[in-house]
Order: sequence, then structure tokens, then C-alpha cells
Amino acid sequence: MLRPLAAVLLSLILLGAATPGLAAGFDYVSRLADSGFRISAKAQLLDSGAVLGEIAPQRQLSPASVSKLYIAAAALDRWGPQHRFTTRLVSTGAIDAQGVLHGDLVFEGGGDPALTSEDLWRLIQRLRLQGVSAVDGQLVISQWRFGPVECLTTDRCQTQTRTDNAYSALLSSAAVNYGSWCLNVLPGSRQGESARILSCDTVEPTTRIDNNVTTVARGGDTRLAAERITDAQGDVLAIHGQIAMQSYPRAIYRASSDPASQTAQTLMAMLERTGIAVSGGRATSHTQPPDSARQLAAVDGKPLQELLLRTLNYSNNFMADTLSLNLADTPRATLAEGGAAIESFVAGVPGHGPVTLLSGSGLTTENRTSAQGVNALLEAMYQRPALFPTFVAGLQLPVNGPMRFIRRGDPLFQSHVMLKTGTLNQPYSVRSIGGYFRTLEGRWGSFSVLVNGTSQTPYLSWSQVLDPLSKDLAAMIRAY
Repeated sequence: MLRPLAAVLLSLILLGAATPGLAAGFDYVSRLADSGFRISAKAQLLDSGAVLGEIAPQRQLSPASVSKLYIAAAALDRWGPQHRFTTRLVSTGAIDAQGVLHGDLVFEGGGDPALTSEDLWRLIQRLRLQGVSAVDGQLVISQWRFGPVECLTTDRCQTQTRTDNAYSALLSSAAVNYGSWCLNVLPGSRQGESARILSCDTVEPTTRIDNNVTTVARGGDTRLAAERITDAQGDVLAIHGQIAMQSYPRAIYRASSDPASQTAQTLMAMLERTGIAVSGGRATSHTQPPDSARQLAAVDGKPLQELLLRTLNYSNNFMADTLSLNLADTPRATLAEGGAAIESFVAGVPGHGPVTLLSGSGLTTENRTSAQGVNALLEAMYQRPALFPTFVAGLQLPVNGPMRFIRRGDPLFQSHVMLKTGTLNQPYSVRSIGGYFRTLEGRWGSFSVLVNGTSQTPYLSWSQVLDPLSKDLAAMIRAY
């Protein structure tokens, strides 16, 4: 059946050789250049390799969180979708007839990027199955694989002393709950009373709380603000605002100043609640347990395919950088070594070209790639049938993805495109996108659009990028 003449003509236009300096298929996106923004863009069909549009496809720009596509691909290549990271409790001590462990109980962090308090409870129950009822020694949290990891970005460096967010969580192979404290704020029993603040993990908070939240009348506004501050005694969470009576609990997440110490506090509180007393207190260590240490309990994390779904869908910086650190083969790994491992993987991607990755998250503003590179990566993963389903599952469909800001534009864009976005606002605006699309004829295509500002360009909103991109991609989807 012949396609309408207009579609055929559009196909010929889109398949024509790209003219240097012109949009060549990205007519709407290219207009951002008029405001001084730097653009690298490319779209192609994956069955034929036909280029449907491009703008300076080799230009090296910051990809921001589109960097997470690289760590996802490298992790799948290294471990496969069903890989699980293991966390262990080990000791060189002996257990006597009364169940007392004579020696240190060592928590060996396995670099699980999604280890939670639920996993710690399971670990403790398995310890009890070994007959352990008390520890005559210390609880030692070993982060010998990596941690504390040197901060490379302003947000993470500030997190060492104070923070009002969770996205800048610090990194450790022994971290739990994404390196963040979680508290539930509940209204008091009467108007005017202080709110109740409980731990999401252990009921009673294991860190200090500065509670400045007041209970107001039912139906009133609930407004909460929180900051984690660190002093000589450790972390304290200062929470301000008000909560209406009979409101449901409101969860607050703030990055800790020391993820290994956070794990030590949390695990110690759980052991005590389970009835396992630890006489020697808690400590953290960079030392690998000796070969003579005996495994007392272990818990496997979620399979990699589930980790990547969360890493990509929610653009989780902690998970992405933890995965990249796991790729490094040396103990006490740094983010640069993790980035080098990703770059080594990219070197084997046909047609990619130069790439600079100092982190898997994209928080490092020095990361660089091109639209050509992102498309080469997407094409390489499309050609790997054992890995592609897991890889593409982590991308968002605008019409029903968890990030609401992408639910806009042409209906074909919303329903036929799977994408990953990247955002930075400092030292200049970055809005980047990469992903796949399906045409009306069912053909697969890939695309990438990287838009970077300069110190002279104005603030760049997502609507300024997504709205023109949706028009350009919708035209390509209709034509094929």
C-alpha cells in the first residue's frame, strides 16, 4: 500500500544529507540556538541506519543524567540482568554454648545500591539462626570496597556538613537506605502540641532530632522543611513547620554526613531491638575482613534489572554512582576509577567517539559526550537481545512515566517515545535527552538531544526543550 504523497516527500527530505549548520530534521529544536544555546542532536532509524535529523552530532556537551544510560549499559555488559550484590555479617570469633559471639561482628558492605532496613532485619534474623544471642566485641562496619568517597561536586561536598536534600547523598559500599535518614512526621494528639517524629526504620530515631513542628487544626495547611546539620556529636535533623491534625504521616529524607556511620547506628539499634546486645559499641573500618573470617549471615540484594529500573526511572544519583564504583576493580575505589571503567566499556561501542565520564550519575559537570555517541550507545544496546529488554525497561514513556514534567507535547511523542532526561542548572543550564522511538509502521529509532547553556544564556526550562522536540520527533514518527 502506497503511503500518502506528503509522507513520501517528508521522508525524502528527512533522509536527505544533513546540511552543515542547519537543523536537517530538528527544525524546532534548532531554534534554541538563536538564544545562544549549544546543541548536539541526532535521530536515526535502527534497522537501516538512515539519519532522520542532526545538529552538530559530534559536538561534545554535558549530558547531565543522560550519563546514567552509560552506567546502565556498562553494568548490564559486566554482570547481566540477574546479578545481585551480597551483604554479609562475618567474624573471626567463636560462638559459645550460650550463643555469645566472642569477637567483633563485622558488617561487610557489598556495594548494594538499594540495601534497605528491610534487608538489615533479614540479615539479623539469619544471624539469630546461627544461635547468636550476644556479641562480646564491637559491631564493625567495613566499607573496604569504597567509602567514604571523595566528593567531586558542590552539593556533595556541602553534604558533609549540612544538606536540605537527599539527591546529593554521599557514597559508601556499606550504605543503607540510599545514604539518607528517613523520618515520619505525624500530628500530635491536640492542636498546638509538637508533632511526633518517628524513624522509618526503627520507630525510635537513631539520630538526634530538633523538632520545631507544630500541630494545627484539622484541615489546616501542612508545611514542612528539614535540614540535616552535623556537629561534633554527629548528625541532627532540624525539622520546622506545621502539620494538620489527623493528617497521614509525611516522610522526610535527608542525606547523612557519613553513610557507614549511619549504617552502624541503624544496625546497632535493630540488634538491640532484637535482643542481641553488643558490648563493645560500634565502629567503621576501611579494612577487608581476613580470609579466616567466617560468614554468619548474608543477604542478596535485588537483581540488577530491578536496580536499573529504579536508577533510570527516578534518576537516582546514589544508585548510579554506587554501580559505577562497583565496576572499578580496585579496593577503595574513586568515582574517577568508576568513570574510567565505564569509558573502557564505551571504547568497545562501534562509532561512539570521544567520551568523558567522571561519574555515572552525571552530577559531575565535566562529563562530556555527543549526540552521535549517545545514539551509538543506544544502537549497540538495541543490537543485544539478551540485554535490550532490561535496558529499555528503565526508560520513561512520557504519557505515564513517573516524572510528570515530561507529560507534554504531541500525543505521538507521549506514546511512541522512551527516554531518559538529564538536568543541571549550575554552572549553566543543561537539558539533555536520549532514548528510542517507534514509528507508525513499527520501526525502531534512536535519538539524542543535548542542549547546554553558557554563562551568558538565560535559564532554560524543560518546556522550552520538550515542546519543540515533541514536534520534531512526532514528524519523524508519522513519516515512517
